Amino acid sequence: MSRSVPPAIPPDERPRPEEIGFPLEPTLEAVLGLKAQIPEDAFTAETLGTEREGSGVLIHENGLVLTVGYLVCEASRVWLTTARGQVVSGHLLGYDFETGFGLVQAEAPIDASPLELGHAADLRVGEPVVTAAHGGPRMALRSVLLARREFAGYWEYLVEEALFLSPTHPSWGGAACIDKSGALVGIGSLQVRTGSEERPDTVTMALPVDLLQPILDDLVTLGRVRRPARPWLGLYLLEDERGLGVLNLVPGGPAARAGVETGDRIARVGDVPVCDLADFYRLVWGLGPAGTLVPLTVRRGERVLSFEIESADRADYLKRPSLH
Repeated sequence: MSRSVPPAIPPDERPRPEEIGFPLEPTLEAVLGLKAQIPEDAFTAETLGTEREGSGVLIHENGLVLTVGYLVCEASRVWLTTARGQVVSGHLLGYDFETGFGLVQAEAPIDASPLELGHAADLRVGEPVVTAAHGGPRMALRSVLLARREFAGYWEYLVEEALFLSPTHPSWGGAACIDKSGALVGIGSLQVRTGSEERPDTVTMALPVDLLQPILDDLVTLGRVRRPARPWLGLYLLEDERGLGVLNLVPGGPAARAGVETGDRIARVGDVPVCDLADFYRLVWGLGPAGTLVPLTVRRGERVLSFEIESADRADYLKRPSLH
């Protein structure tokens, strides 16, 4: 299946052979093109689209491919493209909400050597890395680890030790973050704005592969991780100088059913005031597993309203990976 071809990285921004400790071209053969087709009635179809493109990384000789989960969540069909132009069909094997990783199983042999999983925790701030999307050396970017810190997403998502890479890669979704030894240490997830309004900048946020190691067996065998599901409210939240506001709600989701509305300002979880996105998630998740009642107080104009929201398991709203 054809894929759009992104513009190449300028030659002066690509890795220099003397700066890396591995052969670039054969190593990058493990970075595959990925295209996923999602049913029109899928839960994520409206927000993420029914056709998604990015990259994936071959991590096992049996055809196991690691990518960022939003590319393949609810996918009914997946195609993988190698550096030599070979197109292989695949299927969604597993997806983990908490880390954001997705796994795809290739359905035919892939003519490439897999990347070894490294240790993102060993990276030092300021250390050079290679950020590479599918396309070989022309899509490889010379990057540095700018920071390692938590990232809170508006869709009820939190990563404690996200990697922030500069400069940003133009094709960040599912891109490989490779350390100086040639090992995979991260998977590109998002483009994040940093800096000030006067001097804005963007960086690539990558998921550290250290988060994959403890859950890999479960994802391969079960399609999800064997742990209690976190309570999910179906909220999209915005953090600003006034605290937390409800940007949007999932139609028919727990918060919408309880009566929370767009524009409400979050005041408290239980008796605890909250104005920080990460703290809000920790408070809600600390109450118990999915199904737990979440006591939420909001400000709506001049009124203060309290709700008991019956939380849910987000996975129950999604199409599950098919058994193969």
